[in-house]
Amino acid sequence: MYQQIMEQQVFYRKWRPQTLADVAGQEHVTQTLLNALSSGHVSHAYLFCGPRGTGKTSTGRILSKAVNCTSNGKGEPCNKCEMCVSITEGRAMDIIEIDAASNRGIDEIRNLRERVNYAPGNAKYKVYIIDEFHMLTKEASNALLKTLEEPPSSVLFILATTEAHKVLPTIMSRCQRFDFHRISQTDITDKLKQICDSEGITIDREALNVLAKNATGSLRDAENLLEKIYTHYGSDINLNQVRDMLGITGNERIKELVENIISSNITAGIQTINAIKDDGFDLKQLNRELVAYLRGLLLLKTGYNNDLDFTPEEITLLAELAERSTVEQILKAIKTFGKLELNLDSYSTLPLELAIVDCSLANSAPVGGQSALSNIQQAKDPSESIVSKKKSFKQQRATVTEPDINKKTETEADSNKKAAEEEIADSIVNNKGINEYCNKLDYLNDNWKNVIEHAPDNVKRSPALAILRSAGVKPVALDDKVVVLSFRFPVHKDKIEQAENNKIAAKIIGNFIGHPCEVRCVYEPEENHLVHELQKMGGQIVEVEEKWT
Repeated sequence: MYQQIMEQQVFYRKWRPQTLADVAGQEHVTQTLLNALSSGHVSHAYLFCGPRGTGKTSTGRILSKAVNCTSNGKGEPCNKCEMCVSITEGRAMDIIEIDAASNRGIDEIRNLRERVNYAPGNAKYKVYIIDEFHMLTKEASNALLKTLEEPPSSVLFILATTEAHKVLPTIMSRCQRFDFHRISQTDITDKLKQICDSEGITIDREALNVLAKNATGSLRDAENLLEKIYTHYGSDINLNQVRDMLGITGNERIKELVENIISSNITAGIQTINAIKDDGFDLKQLNRELVAYLRGLLLLKTGYNNDLDFTPEEITLLAELAERSTVEQILKAIKTFGKLELNLDSYSTLPLELAIVDCSLANSAPVGGQSALSNIQQAKDPSESIVSKKKSFKQQRATVTEPDINKKTETEADSNKKAAEEEIADSIVNNKGINEYCNKLDYLNDNWKNVIEHAPDNVKRSPALAILRSAGVKPVALDDKVVVLSFRFPVHKDKIEQAENNKIAAKIIGNFIGHPCEVRCVYEPEENHLVHELQKMGGQIVEVEEKWT
């Protein structure tokens, strides 16, 4: 019957450690507890601190078996006597597990204090295991102080918490504290391999390494991932299946992306991101992997190469990248990608693309003798923009002096000169068609006044047109279907977003560019040069995220 129950349990419960030697990656804790058991110096209260899934509660249960084992009592539990079996099966009345998250008030602690004074029923020690102890209220913690300091000789307290800084110092001073560490990738992989061998699961070591790395030091999380993949694919599992299930891009893609960042190759970086997106991988997972890889690169660059959670092959690749990069480059990339907030409801690559552009533009090291920004500019049509032509024309006109025979006053001459400059400059704008521009956004910006002036007659008295004439309104992004307008003042943005005004604004702009379009709005007190540079490179708008103040 017991074996049947075990077979129906989930992996993390079925393979929960039953002896201190089975606890993975916490030898500094288990060895101290074994010494205390063998010498008979078991404390009346323990505080187990550490991240989730690292063995705190399991160690507490093993300790409760060890002190009550009828066959030993001075070391590891035998797991065969009636007391050990009853504790393992969770039916021992003297082993009380309390979830402090659900029983956090002073009334629950008062009831506990009353029950503490009753002698154990069958066990030698009555053991209280209080999980998530930091969730107790301050009043409840204070109510437990005296009991923790001087409990009955037959009572043992084991307090477990993931947030030790929230435990009162007065509580901590009454306990022996043990800090559980995140379990290393190697230890998790070894444990998963043991489970797979026992369950008849065929899986590569490399696939187990991927699972272990994704668990970020939590053995329970790793066991849950293994069971999920086993349930989906069966007993024969390969690396690609693990990556598909976890939404992982694979080391080669991440390495390629890091190389693009280090070399300030914006075009290749954006292509890599979009290729990963097109393959259906999770962009949030991509960013997590990228930041972890950049962190490893930073550690190697600064001389730390011990206990990194990377395979020898990955460390070799990281070392090659470290030689070609600077600490400043890596640090900038980690800060930029580390603070990204990718929207769960969208699949937009824009935040990642802008991050790559930001890293490259901020890179002071020249690439092939020129900066990343100059590379972007060279990728465009080398012809001068219309703004440059205006400035050049004005400079040339400014060097021409009026002859002495001119009878007009200086004021009249300046006025006529200015009018002539504007007339000729405007003729340059009007004569340059949309096909002569590298991208439509430049065309729309250079001709923004004409957009408004050429509005259809039936909308010239509309509020929408008046708003488009306002200062601080300008196009910042454009593709075949969507025009994004930036507003310096939120009141203008709110007005254009009204249904009727938005429809009229789209009609005005669509009339000028020659095809229907949608208008979306963003509030930008300052110019966003990243979107503009990205559009110049041929990037397309996938989604517009609004800014709020």
